[in-house]
Amino acid sequence: MQKFFSFLILIVTVFSCSPTEESSTPPVRTGVIADSAMVVSAHPLASEVGIQVLKSGGNAVDAAIAVQFALAVVHPAAGNIGGGGFMVIRETDGSVNSLDFREAAPLAATRTMYQEADGNVITDLSRRGHLASGVPGTVDGMVSAHIEYGKLPWQELVQPAINLAENGFILTEKEASSLRYVNEDLEDFNTILPENLLGEWQEGDTIFHPELAASLKLIRDLGRSGFYEGPTADLIVEEMARGKGLISYDDLISYRSVWRQPVRFTYRDYQVISMAPPSSGGVAIAQLLQMVESYPLGEWDRLGAETIHLLTEAERRVYADRAVHLGDPDFYLVPVRELLDSAYIARRMENFSPDRATSSDAIQAGKIYPESEQTTHFSIVDQQGNAVAVTTTLNSSYGSHVVVGGAGFFLNNEMDDFSAKPGVPNMFGLIGGEANAIAPMKRMLSSMTPTILEKDGQLFMVVGTPGGATIITSVFQTILNVIDFNMTMQQAVDFPRIHHQWQPDTIFTERGVLSAGLIRQLNNMGHLVDERGSIGRVDAIRVLENGKLEGGADPRGDDTAIGY
Repeated sequence: MQKFFSFLILIVTVFSCSPTEESSTPPVRTGVIADSAMVVSAHPLASEVGIQVLKSGGNAVDAAIAVQFALAVVHPAAGNIGGGGFMVIRETDGSVNSLDFREAAPLAATRTMYQEADGNVITDLSRRGHLASGVPGTVDGMVSAHIEYGKLPWQELVQPAINLAENGFILTEKEASSLRYVNEDLEDFNTILPENLLGEWQEGDTIFHPELAASLKLIRDLGRSGFYEGPTADLIVEEMARGKGLISYDDLISYRSVWRQPVRFTYRDYQVISMAPPSSGGVAIAQLLQMVESYPLGEWDRLGAETIHLLTEAERRVYADRAVHLGDPDFYLVPVRELLDSAYIARRMENFSPDRATSSDAIQAGKIYPESEQTTHFSIVDQQGNAVAVTTTLNSSYGSHVVVGGAGFFLNNEMDDFSAKPGVPNMFGLIGGEANAIAPMKRMLSSMTPTILEKDGQLFMVVGTPGGATIITSVFQTILNVIDFNMTMQQAVDFPRIHHQWQPDTIFTERGVLSAGLIRQLNNMGHLVDERGSIGRVDAIRVLENGKLEGGADPRGDDTAIGY
C-alpha cells in the first residue's frame, strides 16, 4: 500500500455554501505553499507520484508522464491509457509548446455511422459500448513528450503506476462510490467481465489491477510499441471483434500525437497560453476574456447579477461560435486568427444589453470573413520553473464502460464528441456542425483547456479542469477570480461557478449558491436559472510575488496539492 506523505498535503474540505439573500461566498482559503515545486492532481496518490519524480531530479514533463500513468490506476473514471488529451508546456526560458494526443476516429468510421437510414441519430451508439471508442492517444502522447522533453529514464516514470496497480491501494470514499456506479453497467457492455472491478466497494477497501499492471509493464519495457503493437494491440483488436467495434491494427499503428502551436493572447497585463484546435478551449478562453476585458469587473460583486449577466452573455456568443467554426485543423480550415481578431470580438458584443438577456435563438455564430463530464486535469511546476498543464479524458465517466479483456483498462467514448449529425447535441448538450463531422482518423472537437499564464515575462499561473462542456467556463472564471477579483489561488478554485453554453438557453449554477432574490433578479432580466451539482474540478498553481508557489486543489473531489 502506498503511504501518503504527511507534509504539504492539502486536506480538502467538503464544498458547501449556504445562500444568503444577496449571494453566498465561501471562506477565504490559502492553498498549499511551497518554495520550489508543486503538483496538483485529481488524486493524492497521483500527486505523490509526481512530487517524488521531481525530488528524484525529474522535470515537469517527467512528473506529468508519471502522474498520467498513475491516474490511469487510481482514478480510472478519467485517468487513462485508453483515452487522450492535451498538454501545454512552458519552459523556464519562456518558450512554449503544446501536444495534441487527442483520440482519432477509426479508419472504418463514416459520417453517418450513428444515424438510422432515415437520418435519425441513434444516440446510445456513440455513448456506450465498442462503437463509441476512438483510437487512444495517451500512450503515444506520453512517449512523444518524453522524447522531446524527458530527463529521467522512461522506465522510472511508468514504474510507480505499475506498483500501484500490482500492490494495490486504498480507495477513497469518492473512488469507491465511482466504482459502485460503473458496476451497474459492466455486464451490459463487456464481453469479458473485469472481475477485479466487481463488488460493493467501500471507502478503505484495497483494490488491485493485475491486468492493467501487465499492460503497463509492456509500456514500460517497449514504449509505444508496448501498446500499439504486440500483446496489448492484439487484446484491443480482439475486444473490438467481440463487441463489433471498429478499432483495427492499422488504426493503432497509424496513430500519432501532434505538436501544435498554442493559442497566445493578452488579457489585461497577462500573457495567456492555451491549447489550439482540435481543442476549442484556447480559442474560447481568448474570446471570453477579451469580450469582458473592457468592463471594470474588479469593482463589481463577483456573485452579483451584473457580473453573472455579463459572463453569461459572453459565454452564449462564444459557444455559438464553437458549434460552427471549430474542429480538427488537419481536416477543416479553422479560422483561429479571424475568431480572435479584436474587431470581430467587438462585433460579437455589439448587441449586448447590460439590462436584458439576449435570447440564444437570436444568437448565431458570427460571420467569418475570409477565413464527463468526466475528464481530469493536473498542473505541475518544477524546481527550475518549467510548467506543464495537462487535461486528459475518456469523455464521460469510465468512457464507453468497456474494459479491454485481458488488458485491464477502459476505452474512451470520445466518438460522441463528433457531430453525429449537424445540429444534434451530444451528451453534454453541445451542438456541432460541418467542422466537426465524423471522418476517418479525424480528431473530435474538445473543450479541454489546459492553460498557462505569464506576467511580465515570468510564469504566473497553471490552470485547467475536467467538466465536459463546463471546462471552458470554469477555467475562464478561475482566471477572473485571481486577476480581477484578487482571490488567492485556493479561493479562486473554491469559488462557486456558473455556466452557459448557448444551447440550452439556461444559466447553470451550483446548487445552493445563488439566493432566491438573486435568481428572481436574473429571471427579471430574461435569464432562466437551473441549479445542478458541482461544476468542474479545477487544479491550479500560482506563483506568488515572493516567488513561492500556491497550489489550489479543488474540494469538489479528491484533488490534492503537494509541494516542497
